[in-house]
Parts: sequence; C-alpha cells; structure tokens
Amino acid sequence: MDYYLIIYILLIFFASSFLKGITGLGFSTICLGILANIIDIKTAIPLVIIPSLCSNILVMVDAGRFQESLKRFRILFLSAIPGLMIGLSILTRFDNRISLITLGSVIVLYGLWAWRNFDFTISSKTERWLYGPVGFATGILTGMTGSHVIPALPFLLMLNLDKNMFVQSINLSFTVSGIFLLAGLGKLGLLTHHSLTISAAGIIPVALGIWLGGRIRQKIPDERFRKIVILLLIVIGFILILRS
Repeated sequence: MDYYLIIYILLIFFASSFLKGITGLGFSTICLGILANIIDIKTAIPLVIIPSLCSNILVMVDAGRFQESLKRFRILFLSAIPGLMIGLSILTRFDNRISLITLGSVIVLYGLWAWRNFDFTISSKTERWLYGPVGFATGILTGMTGSHVIPALPFLLMLNLDKNMFVQSINLSFTVSGIFLLAGLGKLGLLTHHSLTISAAGIIPVALGIWLGGRIRQKIPDERFRKIVILLLIVIGFILILRS
C-alpha cells in the first residue's frame, strides 16, 4: 500500500469522525463505503476497526450517562454477540453484494419513513421484548457488512431518547460489536501487521475529528439533532448500495 493511499485513508478517517462527532454515528459505514471503491471489503474492515473503536470511546466519554445506558440496554448489547459470529461466518463464505444492497435499501426506506413519521415511538413494554431480537439481528448484519447501524439505530431512535443518551447507547452497541468483530477478524486471519499499523495511525485524526464534531453537537437542539441523524442514515443507506 503506497503512501498516497495511506494519507487518503487517514483523511477519510478524519472526515468520518468529524461527522460522527456531530451525530454519534456513521464512522464505520462512511469509511467502508469510500474505501470499498479502492480496496477489497475484507481488507477495508480490518483497517477501520481500531479507529472505529477509538471514535466510539471518545464519543461515549463526551456524551456521559454510561451506567444508565448500560443498565437499560445490556440485553440489547449482549445479544449482538452470537449474531456477530454468524455474520462473520457469512462474510468469509459468500459474496456480500446482495447483503449490502439489502441493508442499504432497508436503511434508506427506514430513513424516509422516519422522516415522514418523525414523532413515532414504541411503548416501554414493547421495548423490553425487542432487546434480544434487535441485538441479535444487529450482530448478524455487523458481521456481514461491517456496518453497525441496523436495526439497533432505528430501534433507539424510536425510544425518543435525548441526544446524549442516544449517542451513549448507540456507541455502547457499536463498541460491544466492535470488540468481538476485532476478535473474530483475528481468528479468521483477516488482521495483518500492516493493516493494524495503519489502523492504529488513524487514532490521531479520529480524535481530532471527534473533538471538533462534538463541540458542534452540544449546540444542536434535540429535535434538530434527530433530523440530522435521520438524514445521515439515508446517506449511509445509499453509500451501502453504491458499495455493492
């Protein structure tokens, strides 16, 4: 991998982390959506994993409310783990273009629906029943595509959380999945010394992007923040479709 490509990758890390600092999501999907145009997806996912985990932790520290989120959504987070193992198995055995098209289409359709039904919420009783299925499905799709957003993110949006609770909860979900994704990639032999070196170098531009984006997020009202998240979600869906 030449130096120009490495610089390009680090710039992608910065831009993606800046958007994540504002909205709390999108780092992995945006990075992979761009990188997949120039390198193989099985090479791109290991490059993104360490900066992604770093971005999650930085955003979580900035958002606060860690214990509250962990207590409320622990079943959601833990149920993603077995799904992730299944998704990684699918990644190594099959062409994932169909799964990318499907996932991207679902994200776009959900984003358009959420925009039209902006105030839709689910009851606390329904919420508790959905923790396991939503977490498991999110794990499968994360392993298959490297994208952590569906269906965990729409589920959390429909709970009408305030922006800091939402950011903390979705990034806790990302972090649990990311740790096990990193372990799974290593077990499958997809992590190399070269990819880990580039991935570790991405921590600096990621930290800068998260810091700048976070300053902007604190100034955005909750309702406008939710609309920005939905718009970014639609963009993410189109990126996944184009990646395929």
